[in-house]
Amino acid sequence: MTTGKTMHIDAAEPPDRVVLVLKALASKTRIAMLQAIADRIVPLNELALEMSLPPSTAAMHILTLEKAGLVHTELRPASRGLQKVCSRTYDELIIELPRGTPHERNVVEQSMPIGGYSESRVEPTCGLASATQLIGFLDDPDSFYEPGRLGAQLIWFGCGYLEYRFPNRLPPLADVTMVQVSAEVCSEAPLHDANWPSDITVWINDIEVGTWTSPGDFGRERGRYTPAWWESKDTQFGVLKRWRVTAEGSTVDGVVVSDARIADLNLARDEPIRVRIGVKPDAAHVGGLNLFGRRFGNYQQDLVLLMAYEAGASERGVRRATNGSSGNPRPIEP
Repeated sequence: MTTGKTMHIDAAEPPDRVVLVLKALASKTRIAMLQAIADRIVPLNELALEMSLPPSTAAMHILTLEKAGLVHTELRPASRGLQKVCSRTYDELIIELPRGTPHERNVVEQSMPIGGYSESRVEPTCGLASATQLIGFLDDPDSFYEPGRLGAQLIWFGCGYLEYRFPNRLPPLADVTMVQVSAEVCSEAPLHDANWPSDITVWINDIEVGTWTSPGDFGRERGRYTPAWWESKDTQFGVLKRWRVTAEGSTVDGVVVSDARIADLNLARDEPIRVRIGVKPDAAHVGGLNLFGRRFGNYQQDLVLLMAYEAGASERGVRRATNGSSGNPRPIEP
């Protein structure tokens, strides 16, 4: 079960970060260190003593983990001067391996501000906040129609849903192979509570894609992008989750959640793609929803719709003819 923050790594991105993380984890000692500081802040000297390591050796391992972004250190006052303390920055690591070569995998990606919903049906507790202030009034569903909602960076509600409409930007004759919705989310508890489960569901064109049970509402430490004006006692960050639909079925971060398939989504070129996210009133865990924008929480992203496709046979023929010369077609660049 995820109990805190998730690190997502796409192995197709520049390799330096991937290599740093994998090298940092390629050590039994460093794995043991991550386990030892799982849910606490530990002075470096105390950690070295617990693990029967010389302080210099412990410091070397912690530096490797810190460079990989897996550990955070800072100096704090002690009885004699300053001492270095260590804490773990992530509780879960997801590595997404490359899928196919560029000419085989075409992608359309669209990012929607979380305040850009087209419809809302929410029940208190509920509210919206921008990067600088609250929007409207607390626990007032009518505030979800405020013009300022377009600048929302955090939205929360007890149950209900938000619906977004994305334009269908797939090229003509494209064969869709995958549709993915990703968002930073967590439960909605009073203030925050790491043990507050909530069943968060995503629908695409009214088809229920699947439900992920958030374990809690996270606020033990400040979110990386949470603005300074937001009080520390309140929700700070969520978990980045990916609902994905393929020809085989639907998953959340690779875990099968339903048998909804691409063909069920009724994607039409002349119709928008409707994405709904929410908590059903009859869910097993009605624990609310926090939805984070790029200027709140731990991930610098809004609600993202990604579609992978293959060019249809007719389209490939047209593209070759268009890009060929003297009757000798050539492959187009992706």
